[in-house]
Amino acid sequence: MYTRIHKDKNSRARLGKLLTAHGEIETPVFMPVGTHGTVKGITPKELDECGAQIMLSNAYHLFLRPGLDIIRKAGGLHKFISWQKPILTDSGGYQIFSLALLRKITDKGVEFQSHIDGKKHFLTPEDVLDIQLTLGSDIMMPLDECAHYPCSRDHAQIAMKRTIAWAKQARQSFKQKKTGRQALFGIIQGATYEDLRKECAQVIIDMDFDGLAIGGVSVGEPSDLIYNTIANVAEMLPEDKARYVMGIGYPPDILEAVERSVDMFDCVAPTRLGRNGTAFTSRGKLIIRNACFQEDSGPLDATCSCYTCKNFTRAYLRHLFYAEETLGMILLSLHNIYFYLDMMRNVRKAIAEDRFTEYKKDFLERYNKG
Repeated sequence: MYTRIHKDKNSRARLGKLLTAHGEIETPVFMPVGTHGTVKGITPKELDECGAQIMLSNAYHLFLRPGLDIIRKAGGLHKFISWQKPILTDSGGYQIFSLALLRKITDKGVEFQSHIDGKKHFLTPEDVLDIQLTLGSDIMMPLDECAHYPCSRDHAQIAMKRTIAWAKQARQSFKQKKTGRQALFGIIQGATYEDLRKECAQVIIDMDFDGLAIGGVSVGEPSDLIYNTIANVAEMLPEDKARYVMGIGYPPDILEAVERSVDMFDCVAPTRLGRNGTAFTSRGKLIIRNACFQEDSGPLDATCSCYTCKNFTRAYLRHLFYAEETLGMILLSLHNIYFYLDMMRNVRKAIAEDRFTEYKKDFLERYNKG
């Protein structure tokens, strides 16, 4: 499924290709998040034009609304949302633990009340896999338990061992039910405890999943702990498997993880911050509501070629937010998605030319200077 194409001569950054039923993905790659089957404020056509290769959706949310029967009758998630490129579905474990009204976690699975209507549900690892098989996603994630930061070692160990047990159940069920070219990734947990991470990684590696994910990072811990966790786990992972850090991030975090040989990323930040009036630019984050942009006739980012930057001024975008026009949120979200995807295009080019370290240094100098 994954093939490493090239390794940067001056870092651990790597260039690869990920083959799925709905197309080939060049890595490192950023996956825009379409939790409910839509990247907020962005049409599938616009997402495609920005260069998105794959999008992420959430099995928990789609299971609750609109429900599997509707998506099954539509012919699967790709047809339902009119997106013919690859889709990765997160299991929804994190959402169950963070959003459900009431939840009870046992070794058998998770009992919870829907945050939408309060209805009770119980999902086993096999159930979560079946949901994603019905959705027809190209890459599926098993049910796991994410320990929040900070947490005790005992809690982290319990969550890690439960994640391993659930992974075994999901893997066995997947072998029996696998159809087509759907892939299942394994998730490595263990919080910030290096020995637990390494123990979990070795067991998950031995299960021979199609790809490997580092979960439970960026849940409140400081950056140095995130980077150390990524580095310690990544150095154990086999070269022929795609490496995915779940929920990372912001541009500096992505570059740090790429340098540590990670291939796949997702984060809601581009659209969430865009809806709140914040743009990612080559000079750092820009808050469009600020008074200094009231008469600014320049684009959000002079180095950007997105639709927003080629057609609208900062003054106009600021006006849209103060007038409470939804177009402002759409245009900033569109720019932010393009900015992330363009950054990843430049990352891949830099790795191919053995100059990733130089690219990262130049990017961060401009980005952090503001």
